[in-house]
Amino acid sequence: MSESTEPLHGYCGWVAARPVGDPNRDYHDREYGFPIGDERGLFRLLVLEINQAGLSWSTILKKRAAFDRAYEGFEVERIASYGPADLERLLADPGIIRNRLKIGAAIENARRLVALRPDYPSFGAWLDAHHPLPKDEWVKLFKRTFVFTGGEICGEFLMSSGYLDGAHVPGCPVRERAIAAGAAWSRATSSP
Repeated sequence: MSESTEPLHGYCGWVAARPVGDPNRDYHDREYGFPIGDERGLFRLLVLEINQAGLSWSTILKKRAAFDRAYEGFEVERIASYGPADLERLLADPGIIRNRLKIGAAIENARRLVALRPDYPSFGAWLDAHHPLPKDEWVKLFKRTFVFTGGEICGEFLMSSGYLDGAHVPGCPVRERAIAAGAAWSRATSSP
């Protein structure tokens, strides 16, 4: 029996008609807007959001395993040490987005995260230290701190990782699960 493609009441419109098992539906239901508790996961998401610029999220979801292999598990210190040979290796990898600017941004942003270590032991600590901010202030902060992080990339990264509201419409049952999981934006709005 095939899964129903009827829209689900209360679900976010962009995914409501997608069947269970569809990569976008699975991402929406299990990851989008949920907190990410480790640095590799946060850095991976930033790199994927940068690579999504100009492409569909479906393309990125299909290539995630290849990104994981190519970027060696997204260990920040390791990527920060990448040199010209690593850049060429990544540019030759058909499993990922082979865009010199996007690959260069991943390497440079890893270096910038390492440079933040004296004040912030992890990417999550840096995000938590600046939370909550309105989106326009987040965008300014990201542009001062990182490369290739304009308003759309920054906004999607923050919504996807639970730091900014907007991943799910009110009434979407996944929104409530993201809140229960500890989405940072919900903690900020429920504080006295």
